[in-house]
Amino acid sequence: MMKIGDLAQLTGLKPSAIRFYEASGLLPPGARGPNGYRLYTEAAVERLRLIQLAQRLGFSLDTLRPLLAQDAGPLPHEQVLEALAQRRAEIAALRKALDAQEAELARLAQACQTEWPQGRCVDLATLAPAPAIAPALRKRAAR
Repeated sequence: MMKIGDLAQLTGLKPSAIRFYEASGLLPPGARGPNGYRLYTEAAVERLRLIQLAQRLGFSLDTLRPLLAQDAGPLPHEQVLEALAQRRAEIAALRKALDAQEAELARLAQACQTEWPQGRCVDLATLAPAPAIAPALRKRAAR
């Protein structure tokens, strides 16, 4: 068993972040020692590392909640695989949208380099618009 400070040191998280994950249902509550301190097991270290990995990969805490709802039990494998596939699809859509934006920026830069030396403004109506980013992806990017 370890105190919250030890858990924080092992995971690189602040104790306040650990308490937040606990309060939000992502980390099972630590047992309380006779002195009232929270006490955690090695399972808490693994759970917090999983949360950190998921966040690095772009998963929101709201996405993680249903996957981690079984306290410290095993992860629901089918749901995890589904979430991974969904995240990969989101990344592919983002990549496509970013590639389109990059191409449009290149066209705009080329138009500026061509028109400005001749004293003309760029006719923005002649530039093809990039495909719009799907609303769900826009919402995720705003987080």
